[in-house]
Amino acid sequence: MHLFLADLILITHALFVAFVVLGLVAVLLGKCRRWGWIRNLWFRLAHLLAIGIVIAESWLGLVCPLTEWESRSREAAGGEAYSSSFIQHWLHEILSYDFDPWVFTVAYTLFGILVLFAWLLVPPERDKKI
Repeated sequence: MHLFLADLILITHALFVAFVVLGLVAVLLGKCRRWGWIRNLWFRLAHLLAIGIVIAESWLGLVCPLTEWESRSREAAGGEAYSSSFIQHWLHEILSYDFDPWVFTVAYTLFGILVLFAWLLVPPERDKKI
C-alpha cells in the first residue's frame, strides 16, 4: 500500500509540474492562437499560485511536501527516499548530472518572472455574465 501511495504522489507531483510548465506554454501559445480560455481568471490565478508556492519553498529552503510524503511512503515500503528535491532527483535520473540547489532557486525565480510577464502580456479576464 505504501508503494502505491508513493507512486500516486509521484504522479500527482508530475502533474503539478506539468501544470506549471505547460500552463505558461499554453498562455503564450494561446495568445498567438487566440484561445479565449487562457484568459480565464481562475486558471491564471491557480497557475500563478502554483509557481508562487514553488518559488517560496525554494527561497525559504523548504522541501516540497509532495517530495517529503513520497519519500516517506517509499521508505515505509522498504525503498529508498530521495536525497534531494523532486526536480533535482529526476533531472539527475534523466541527465545524470547534479545541479546545486541554488541553480533551482534561480531557475524557479526566472520561471516565475516569465509567468508574471505572461500575466502582463496576456492579462486574464473575469467571466462576463449577461
